Amino acid sequence: MCSSTLFAGLSPRECEEIAIHAQLRTFRNDELLYMEGQTAHSLALILSASVKLSRLGANGNEVILWMAKSGDTIGVLSDSLTRSYTCSARAMEPSTLLVWEFAGLQRFLEEFPRIRVNIGSILSGRLNELQERFREVATEKVGKRVALAILRLAAQIGKPAHGGIEVLLTREELAQMTGTTLFSVSRVLSKWGDEGIVLPRREAFVVLDARRLENFSIGED
Repeated sequence: MCSSTLFAGLSPRECEEIAIHAQLRTFRNDELLYMEGQTAHSLALILSASVKLSRLGANGNEVILWMAKSGDTIGVLSDSLTRSYTCSARAMEPSTLLVWEFAGLQRFLEEFPRIRVNIGSILSGRLNELQERFREVATEKVGKRVALAILRLAAQIGKPAHGGIEVLLTREELAQMTGTTLFSVSRVLSKWGDEGIVLPRREAFVVLDARRLENFSIGED
């Protein structure tokens, strides 16, 4: 917990002091943590499992912004309690989080200004990732986009399983993240499955040969 970016620069004692004022909450697989458009009221630190953050397009299609893992912070901070969440958050598996209500968190933001700096760093990192993914969608071919996305996801939320690194994400969700179609993603994963690079599963995929994927991500192989 104290190794999270949220607490960077704080002592273990300070980290624990802030943590004891949080509420420990658990969520079931596929349970909604908060919804886009709801009033932002809390900040949360993921202690275990992964969380999907997404937005809905005008046509109702879901767009995945990023995947948050253990140690990541989710939720929107604002000086106004009327500000709304800009995306929805959903547990990808049974999850445990520390949750601070926004009103009570203000004291810690004033007492430990470093937290504001850390939150700025977290948001900056996410913006950089979104910008890079936008560049990939605009300039790269489907195969390379999928390879880059899988490598990124494996590093972010992957877990050892089945002789490789398993990522709990469906083909449809992977298509959303890479700006392509379910058909295109299925075709790429099927090809890589035949070559022993990736093991496609019903609601996940397993990276078996990261080196080959890295070659695809730089335009080789």
